[in-house]
Amino acid sequence: MALILFTDTDTDIGNRVAKEYGFHLVSMPYSIDGETFYPCVSYDEFGPKEVKEYYDRLRSGVIPTTSAVTKEKFIEYFEPHFANGDDIFFVHFSRQLSGAFDNMDQALAELRVKYPERKFYELDTKAVTTLAYLIVREVGDLFKAGKTPEEVLEWGKTEIDHYTGYLFVDNITFFRRSGRVKGLAAAMGTLVGIRPIIYFDTEGKMVNIGKAVGRNKAIDYLMDKMKTLGDDVKNHRIVIGHTDALPIVDILKQRIESEYGTGLNIEVVPANPTLGAHSGPDGVCIAFHSTGR
Repeated sequence: MALILFTDTDTDIGNRVAKEYGFHLVSMPYSIDGETFYPCVSYDEFGPKEVKEYYDRLRSGVIPTTSAVTKEKFIEYFEPHFANGDDIFFVHFSRQLSGAFDNMDQALAELRVKYPERKFYELDTKAVTTLAYLIVREVGDLFKAGKTPEEVLEWGKTEIDHYTGYLFVDNITFFRRSGRVKGLAAAMGTLVGIRPIIYFDTEGKMVNIGKAVGRNKAIDYLMDKMKTLGDDVKNHRIVIGHTDALPIVDILKQRIESEYGTGLNIEVVPANPTLGAHSGPDGVCIAFHSTGR
């Protein structure tokens, strides 16, 4: 019997990092012009070339759609491992942001009847994209250090809320259309230079918490939150996520290093295309260890 680790592609984990920890990936699909793509299956990595091509298509007016993983697909992912006598630990993006987990629950209900002795451990990052990536990395490190599933779940009860993430996008058209962000005022638009600031709350929802006029003020807002909420930032991994917005990433990284010094463990990670279908291009997110969300 073995413990099989799972995460999903909406956490921004790609095949390279998944292999580092031994994660299996549940691929969260998106569709463009009637063609459905499965991240890390339809292509190996969402690398620089793929990122540029994808977000340029969105800039040209293409509107992707997303769909939830079905009950049958979850059975396809999980059953071979249960049949092999293995248990599963699944750390995933927020239940609050997708109906896919209702389908997962239905799949597990069927599988538990067939494999009553098998265990399924679930840890909700209460986040998506950059912040979820940071938490999944932390979970992977815990398993590499020899922690048990029960110990990781206990860690998650308190520590998940000690990682936080803030983001903004230059154009809120996509977020406005998707309806994924609580409190996003319909009147806020790029014509007046408003950048809503969005964060992940303790329930795992994306919430519009403030606004800034212009890109520089939005970056200031993110930095202020990092300085206010950051906890031992220098000794923890910092993740900067982006939707094809490397010039903004460079500014933000310089600001972080100016505040906290060089030699930091900063990772720059492109947001997965399924999330990008909801956020659009030209956005950034910072995720860091914090006193709370």
